[in-house]
Amino acid sequence: MERRTNMATLEESFPRGGTRKTHKPEKSFQQSVEQDNLFDISTKEESTKRKKIQKEKTKTKRLKIEKRESNKSKKEKFEILSVESLCEGMRILGCVKEVNELELVVSLPNGLQGFVQVTEICDAYNKKLNEQVAQEEPLQDLLPLTELFSPGMLVRCVVRSVNITESGKKSVKLSLNPKNVNRVLSAEALKPGMLLTGTVSSLEDHGYLVDIGVGGTRAFLPLPKAQDYIRQKNKGAKLKLGQYLTCIVDEVKSNGGVVSLSIGHSEISTALATEEQNWTLSNLLPGLVVKAQVQKVTPFGLKLNFLTFFTGVVDFMHLEPKKVGTYISKQTVRACILCVHPRTRIVRLSLRPIFLQPGRPLTRLSYQHLGAVLDDVPVQGFFNKAGATFTLKDGALAYARLSHLSDSKKVFNPDAFKPGNTHKCRIIDYSQMDELALLSLKTSIIKAQYLRYHDIKTGAVVKGTVLTIKPFGMLVKIGEQIKGLVPTMHLADILMKNPEKKYHIGDEVKCRVLLCDPEAKKLIMTLKKTLIMSKLPIITSYNDAKPGLQTHGVILRARDYGCIVKFYNDVQGLVPKPELCAQYIPDPEKVFFTGQVVKVAVLNCEPSKERMLLSFKLLSEPEPENESVGHSQKKKRAVNIGQLVDVKVLEKTKDGLEVAVLPHNIPAFLPTPHLSDHVTNGPLLYHWLQAGDTLHRVLCLSQSEKHLLLCRKPSLVSTVEGGQDPKSFSEIQPGMLLIGFVRSIMDYGVFVQFPSGLSGLAPKALMSDKFVTTTSDHFVEGQTVVAKVTNVDEEKQRMLLSLRLSDCTLGKLASTSLLLLSQCLEELQGVRSLMSNRDSVLIQTLAEMTPGMVLDLVVQEVLEDGSVVFSGGPVPDLVVRASRYHRTGQEVEPGQKKKVVVLSVDMLNLEVHVSLSQHLVNRKTKRLKKGNRYQGIVQHLEESFAVASLVETGQLAAFSLTSHLNDTFRFDSEKLQVGQGVCLTLKTTEPGVTGLLLAVEGPAAKRTMTQIQKNLEAVDEEEEDDDPALTIGTKKKHSLAIGDIVTGTIKSIKATHVVVTLEDDIIGCIHASNILDDVPVGSSPTTKLKVGKTVTARVIGGRDVKTSKFLPVSHPRFIRTVLELSVRPSDLEKDGHTALDTYTVSPMEKIKQFQAGQTVTCFLKKFNVVKKWLEVEIAPDIRGRIPLLLTSLSFKVLKHPDKNFRIGQALKAMVVSSNSSKTFLCLSLIGPHKLKRGEVAMGQVVTVIPNEGLTVSFPSGKMGRVSIFHVSDSYSEAPLEEFIPQKVVRCYVLSTEDKELTLSLRSSRTNPETKNKIEDPEINSIQDIKEGQLLRGYVKSIQPNGVLLGLGPSVEGLAQYSHVSRCSQPRKDLYSKYLPEGKLLTARILSLNHQKNLVELSFLPSDTGKPDVFSASPEPPLVNQKKDQKEEEEKKKKKVKKSQKGKEEVKLLSEEKKELQRPQKSQGKRERQQSESEQEGVNKRLKKAGTLEEDKSSVEVYYREEEEEIEVPKLLPKGRQTNSTEVPRLQLSSGFVWDVGLDSLTPALPPREESSDSEEEEKPHQATQKKKSKKERELEKQKAEKDLCRIEEALMDPGRQPESADDFDRLVLSSPNSSILWLQYMAFHLQATEIEKARAVAERALKTISFREEQEKLNVWVALLNLENMYGSEESLTKVFERAVQYNEPLKVFLHLADIYTKSEKFKEAGDLYNRMLKRFRQDKVVWIKYGAFVLRRHQAGASHRVLQRALECLPTKEHVDVIAKFAQLEFQLGDAERAKAIFENMLSTYPKRTDVWSVYIDMVIKHGSQKEVRDIFQRVIHLSLAPKRMKFFFKRYLDYEKQYGTEKDVQAVKAKALEYVEAKSSVLED
Repeated sequence: MERRTNMATLEESFPRGGTRKTHKPEKSFQQSVEQDNLFDISTKEESTKRKKIQKEKTKTKRLKIEKRESNKSKKEKFEILSVESLCEGMRILGCVKEVNELELVVSLPNGLQGFVQVTEICDAYNKKLNEQVAQEEPLQDLLPLTELFSPGMLVRCVVRSVNITESGKKSVKLSLNPKNVNRVLSAEALKPGMLLTGTVSSLEDHGYLVDIGVGGTRAFLPLPKAQDYIRQKNKGAKLKLGQYLTCIVDEVKSNGGVVSLSIGHSEISTALATEEQNWTLSNLLPGLVVKAQVQKVTPFGLKLNFLTFFTGVVDFMHLEPKKVGTYISKQTVRACILCVHPRTRIVRLSLRPIFLQPGRPLTRLSYQHLGAVLDDVPVQGFFNKAGATFTLKDGALAYARLSHLSDSKKVFNPDAFKPGNTHKCRIIDYSQMDELALLSLKTSIIKAQYLRYHDIKTGAVVKGTVLTIKPFGMLVKIGEQIKGLVPTMHLADILMKNPEKKYHIGDEVKCRVLLCDPEAKKLIMTLKKTLIMSKLPIITSYNDAKPGLQTHGVILRARDYGCIVKFYNDVQGLVPKPELCAQYIPDPEKVFFTGQVVKVAVLNCEPSKERMLLSFKLLSEPEPENESVGHSQKKKRAVNIGQLVDVKVLEKTKDGLEVAVLPHNIPAFLPTPHLSDHVTNGPLLYHWLQAGDTLHRVLCLSQSEKHLLLCRKPSLVSTVEGGQDPKSFSEIQPGMLLIGFVRSIMDYGVFVQFPSGLSGLAPKALMSDKFVTTTSDHFVEGQTVVAKVTNVDEEKQRMLLSLRLSDCTLGKLASTSLLLLSQCLEELQGVRSLMSNRDSVLIQTLAEMTPGMVLDLVVQEVLEDGSVVFSGGPVPDLVVRASRYHRTGQEVEPGQKKKVVVLSVDMLNLEVHVSLSQHLVNRKTKRLKKGNRYQGIVQHLEESFAVASLVETGQLAAFSLTSHLNDTFRFDSEKLQVGQGVCLTLKTTEPGVTGLLLAVEGPAAKRTMTQIQKNLEAVDEEEEDDDPALTIGTKKKHSLAIGDIVTGTIKSIKATHVVVTLEDDIIGCIHASNILDDVPVGSSPTTKLKVGKTVTARVIGGRDVKTSKFLPVSHPRFIRTVLELSVRPSDLEKDGHTALDTYTVSPMEKIKQFQAGQTVTCFLKKFNVVKKWLEVEIAPDIRGRIPLLLTSLSFKVLKHPDKNFRIGQALKAMVVSSNSSKTFLCLSLIGPHKLKRGEVAMGQVVTVIPNEGLTVSFPSGKMGRVSIFHVSDSYSEAPLEEFIPQKVVRCYVLSTEDKELTLSLRSSRTNPETKNKIEDPEINSIQDIKEGQLLRGYVKSIQPNGVLLGLGPSVEGLAQYSHVSRCSQPRKDLYSKYLPEGKLLTARILSLNHQKNLVELSFLPSDTGKPDVFSASPEPPLVNQKKDQKEEEEKKKKKVKKSQKGKEEVKLLSEEKKELQRPQKSQGKRERQQSESEQEGVNKRLKKAGTLEEDKSSVEVYYREEEEEIEVPKLLPKGRQTNSTEVPRLQLSSGFVWDVGLDSLTPALPPREESSDSEEEEKPHQATQKKKSKKERELEKQKAEKDLCRIEEALMDPGRQPESADDFDRLVLSSPNSSILWLQYMAFHLQATEIEKARAVAERALKTISFREEQEKLNVWVALLNLENMYGSEESLTKVFERAVQYNEPLKVFLHLADIYTKSEKFKEAGDLYNRMLKRFRQDKVVWIKYGAFVLRRHQAGASHRVLQRALECLPTKEHVDVIAKFAQLEFQLGDAERAKAIFENMLSTYPKRTDVWSVYIDMVIKHGSQKEVRDIFQRVIHLSLAPKRMKFFFKRYLDYEKQYGTEKDVQAVKAKALEYVEAKSSVLED
């Protein structure tokens, strides 16, 4: 320091320059620098470095130096600043020019400019910025730069870096951070009176901490010292973090450790830097005001002397303008330091008065003539490395930087800038620091259209250059300093995926300005051609939008309410849904896309509200004026293309209609396909239109000299009307969706024409989403299509289109489908009205006929194909037909009268299609719901729609087969067939004039084949899976004949044949039927032969490999056949062989040899899973099929046929049908399948008819009906619940009288040997009923005089209202609520009238013993009837032993369940609960413990409350109570519950399938249960043999429940890893009080269960701990526990034992165990929470507080919040609610933004607090400053709460608050 100061003191004696010697190297250095062009520092600056005092210097030398200075360096001395002369670390004074969001633009002296990034303000500001980024939310106390800085502020900066940008320009980065600016100061150097800058780093109570960037110093600004500033400069607001201040040091304490500051205006503005403050050259700061003395005056500025020792320079720009030329040597002046060069130490100063009052901002910030081009401006001076100055006309000085003096460095000529020379230039900027205009002489800038953002007007078309392409858009350079953004959406008319392929950097582009904000330097442009080329007026503000104005806009969003269209300057308007198109558009999101350019008309506009309504329906364009044109021409042109006209039909031609356009009768032509959008309706309209008919609203398509071409397609008419069809090629853009018609079809694609005459090609690849083989299969000429423009070639006027559905979707498929259907049916109605105008009675009758009409007709004849022709209609010649399908299997004879339903009227062929289906004839009138899904069956197919009947009601509904105009092609597999099941969504519930309901088909995946017969009849023409071995060797010829004996080796063995290799590699084949003479059933003959064995066989035939036919020996190809051999002993005997029948070529002929009922031996080839049949072979050339339903009467076999039948197995089967027209025999394994009365057969459910019954089909194709009364022997509330289509059922044939069989599924019919008790007897007639009898039935309907109850399929009873309920005046709505159709009720028969077939019933409780039907409680109280009770107790005693096995058994025993339910549903429920086990009996009263933390084991632990325990015994019957007291160990109160966990254990077994449909599986239970009754004992003696068989059968049954130790052993062998089974086994022993055996089972389980099954093992350990706790000693329990801890996760075991102790009320042991756990697992929060719960349950509140304190000491900090929250929850549930609230409040004051804690708090208060408390919390939470997503969650919860507990007013209040929040948020965003 001393050395530097000494040098400074000597500076004046030895002015800069040094000796001549030192100049040489400096010169060369300077030249090299000039070439490098990095830092151009003048020689003078270089030489200011301190030189050692050379005493040898002579006077002469000094004189020479001075002389040289005066001659050469005067100018260089005052060289003004350039970018090159700036260097890193240079301190410089600047003025804020612009404030942006993330940076400041700072004006520097001499026309320079720098940038300060947001991170260079101060450290405290940076810290807050990081916090904000981490939180992803704006912080309230962090102000943006725009609020901290304002233009004109003077700031002290330090140069951080000087970079060269990509474009080659130099960019100066600055820092305002006091740490960087004041780095040169140290704490010791601080002196009172020093003028410093700093930023506010924090707000304190008594003032502000200010960051002045001096290490080791704390600077404090007391509040009183800041008050004046706050009041005058800060508008009374407190200082904010990061605020920039100019301060003065008031006092310095602790050697600079603490500094007090002041910011008073008067003190700062007069502050001077003095010598007392000890400033040095190294720490001199810009902005300091000093007293100075003029040392030298030159034309280029002054040299000053200041602070005694220092010299500095003032360049000409910084002289006081009024005193220029008046300065003299030794004159005293005040100057402000502008900058200090860190290396050369040159100090630059300014004498301008504005800088001499620190803290005062600059006032003049811009120049009025900015952008003006000036001619002949004279040069004032030229500066070698900086630029030139000019004098403007008003005498003001202007400056041009060196780079702006010429277009490029190469052409720059310094001689052109001699003083006085004139130039043409443009004012481009203003330097606030110099108060100078900045000029440019560059030609490009002078000629530039735009210089600043202010020059650009919205809507202007500008040219620019592509700078770069980013994901958010493309940057385009418009001018020298102007860049604009083209957003991704605006790069083209459609959304571009790869813009870089079209645009390249440097490309010139033509854009249109969408928005220009000069203040924010924001320029948004578009490259959409339509917008750039548009000649329509533009909308730049809401005031521009006048109603009727047509303009172009861009769709911003398409929503279901309409489209939002955006114009210029962010002006936007709404096109409501009705204004989108003349046709209704259900889903605008599918039709319009974001970024689409549209032409719109303004409907109205409210500028004050910034609202605008628009329409896409453009007003029709004005007609060209034809007044001057001659009359004949006028007549010719009276029709324009696109005009809608009325026409009159003149005559019909081959291709269409010749018409006359009214009113001038201009001839025109209307082709047939153009009559309708529907391909099929065109010919129909053509057929029925006749000369003289008038057609309205016909469109003129094109005009040639000869004639006009017209079109009547509604879709094209509405497109033209709405103005949405492009008139010229320039309007067409890729991505547009256009409606047109197919003009012509070529092999390579389809040409589509649009209404305006434009056309395009849809190539083959873009025609369909499906593969296109032939183009004409997909479309027909004239068909209406929707096309998407994919490519446009404007030059050639061509476009490519796509007709794919995926590209052209107009909206939701369902709504489009409905639209097409209603249009089609509307047109058919139009055809009907044309027909009704004809004279013919037949045609008029046809016109009146609609689908759904019922006719009485006479059968005329039955045709060969099975269809029926009727006569006897309303008109003699009417042709009425019913197809074979619509006969529905009915036997019909000519002359028979029949009722039929009209399905469809063929208006071309004048035929009516009808159906004989009774389901359709007797359709029901049931109320259908719109929008609901219903099952339907396809009854009739038209070209574009189908007619289906609803399964539920039989009503007819129409649904469209197409969902789009382009959707016309179907593969065969996709086509619907009559009889197929479909899922329909109804759109209308009443048939209109069409007679049909309108519907939409659901997904195709839901289609079903309703007739199993179709599966069976489908010819399975799959080729045999030929053995590859058989195809080899066919090229080898053989000379063998039938009957020859051959020897060969067995090559391979297949399922039904063996391949043999004979001599010369000839291949032979032995079929399974040709191995043994007598084949035992069940054996596989092919297994008798072994590979490699030599066999002798006889040739019995030869099979052609190509055709698989057996050829006769005489056939020329016989020598190449695969030989069929036989090794049957009978065939090998001499002359004993039988050859195959090779002459009966047709397989059908061979099959006809078999008779129905004949038994055959067949061999199983394979099981066809898809078709559900067994494929078998009877002989090599005869195949058969056994439908799955004909394989067995056992459900078990049907479920797993693969387990019951082996491939290759021999089966004895019976031929079912011999007259089959197929190539296979239909066989049965269960005898003849004739379905006679009394036969039991397997069928498949086809349909389920609610409240009626089922329709079942059989393999033979016959159908049957099951009444709801024949579904089961015990009626239930939902009898049809378990039946679904395709379900297999065992049926008993009750009657075959009708065409449909009458069936029963009652097990008393299908399994009579089970002898189950029949709860609800069959009632087939009134004779089956007795007076006083108690019966159950289903409610049929509510009649005016009473309730109709169905008692049987054909028996109904009536309960008059007086006998329905005891309620005095039952309301009507109660009937529908309590007695819906299908409700199960018990009734007493009051009286019978056999003559009138009347049954009178009563539902009154006094008659039935049941609760009142209008009882309010869902489970009515028990009615004490001694008789019922006795019955129940009897049953109970029988069931007790059986039913202790837990819930699972009860689920399986569906029959038992039904029996228990008999007296009444609720009683049955209770009985069942009691009968299972005591635990189950009170299962619903158990409460699950541990709600706060999921139990880590999957065994759920329960606790019970005292008062509920007392109630339990009252429900139990006496017998059961005494039973339970005999075995006290098993009582529930002991705390040991076996079945508790069985539901919640993690099972190792797969879940068992429901077996309620299997009566077989029920047999053993019923049998064994019934053995205990006396009646059964008598039967036992008589049928001991039968019972033994049944027991054996039962033992094989997999669904059987274990009843003995052996049973359990068998089960655990099959599922060794299932803890459920082991626990049941233990429970079994404990029931018998065999404790040791139970222990042994547990030990076995632990050894057996795999070590991988940790959870299963843990379940057993827990059970063993339970067992030892109840029955063992403390010692045995400890041993088990220690072992369990070794083998399992210790914590889990500890927790389980603690729970066991707690349940068994061993609180001391539990407490000790918890203390052990707290030492061992102190880092685990679960233990602390469990212990807290344990303590609170024992009502030790004080202890729980201590537990929480200990927990927080032991657990890591990150767990604290969770643990505190859990303890607070426990306090709510088990302790003091007030304390819980206090904990939550305390926690939320620390963590106010923890939404999870708020959420838990709200839950708890809702559960345990008052409504006021809940609302108070919600009020607080909705005013938090959280992320919008989180706030939305809380608002939703508040709303849900008010909806549940509040009034409508409360709900509205919450909505209002939410709206207020949203508006506040959006206004913040807008600001």
